[in-house]
Amino acid sequence: MTEPRITVVQTLADIEPTQWDRLTNGNPTIKHAWLQSMIDAGCTTRATGWLPQFLIVTREIDGQQQLTGAAPLYMKGHSYGEYVFDWAWADAYQRAGLDYYPKLVCAVPFTPCVGTRLLAASENDRALLIEAMLDVAGDTNVSSLHVLFSTDEEHAALVGKGMMERQAVQFHWQNPDYSSFEDFLSTMRHDKRKKIKQERRNVANAGVTFERKVGTEISGSEWDFFSECYERTYRAHRSTPYLNREFFGLVGARMPDSILMIVASRKGAPIAASLNLFSDTTLYGRYWGTQEFMSGLHFETCYYQNVQFCIDRRIQVFEGGAQGEHKLARGFTPVTCRSAHLIKDPRFAHAVGDFLERESGGIDRYVEELNEHVPFKNPSG
Repeated sequence: MTEPRITVVQTLADIEPTQWDRLTNGNPTIKHAWLQSMIDAGCTTRATGWLPQFLIVTREIDGQQQLTGAAPLYMKGHSYGEYVFDWAWADAYQRAGLDYYPKLVCAVPFTPCVGTRLLAASENDRALLIEAMLDVAGDTNVSSLHVLFSTDEEHAALVGKGMMERQAVQFHWQNPDYSSFEDFLSTMRHDKRKKIKQERRNVANAGVTFERKVGTEISGSEWDFFSECYERTYRAHRSTPYLNREFFGLVGARMPDSILMIVASRKGAPIAASLNLFSDTTLYGRYWGTQEFMSGLHFETCYYQNVQFCIDRRIQVFEGGAQGEHKLARGFTPVTCRSAHLIKDPRFAHAVGDFLERESGGIDRYVEELNEHVPFKNPSG
């Protein structure tokens, strides 16, 4: 084995997908296909404010160059699509006459899912990635470095190198091996169980039916419909969609075994759809869209159908995405996730550190309060 070679690349096109994917711990949100499809579809480029600066560690093993480390690093020109909000920090920089952008972000764009961010074959390779990220931050004109939604082990290593910790709360559904949806409901208090049954009954009485489709079962017309709904939903909230039809087509072709689409129909015509990623252990709720408002439609399309899929496949965890206290009443429980931050300007680093310390205490109290309102008969779920 030779000494490692560390490079920065703006595309994964020259990286063998199988070499990249073997370092992901099976998490589809960090797969080669997911990240490269964003680049190929024009979603993560300099023009969109997501310039890839992927860190790549290779070694010569048995006469061949092998990928032994990687990190999805981006130079950002804004803070959109991250789900760890630092707009106040950027505003403070601006008021001081300084530039907060560009900044470096190690994350999966538009995807607030917990997973490995330091793809490494060994602890040594992980350490190399951390040092390389810190070097890139120090040698460029960025204000800061941010590593978002990493694993606990990675986060501890980053904090150990001087990065500051920030906490946030998500809501995850846990599966202790339920035998059916009714089995899941039986663990909940009467009022919560009654509410879910009523929501599901209202949608069914409206004549809406659902199909759960995986990978190649999803037709081109269904991808067209989903993309249209996704864009419509963003526009309805006066936002610009991050992703496009080309991206959805690429991931549908490149990683079909990781994709679940829920299609809601009435009178034979689709009216709503949700898109999810999944592995053997975890389902990741991602995007949804609808052509009309109907009470309970969102919950059925994005939550209850996915819960049924997890029960059927014995998937242990359903990550419902960022925020959403409404998920608590529907069987999701609060989970603390973490990000790590390095602010280069020592004056702002001190101020941000004070802020994070205060915020952390608030997060802890918030989680305690949420846990007092879990919907289960037994608080352990």
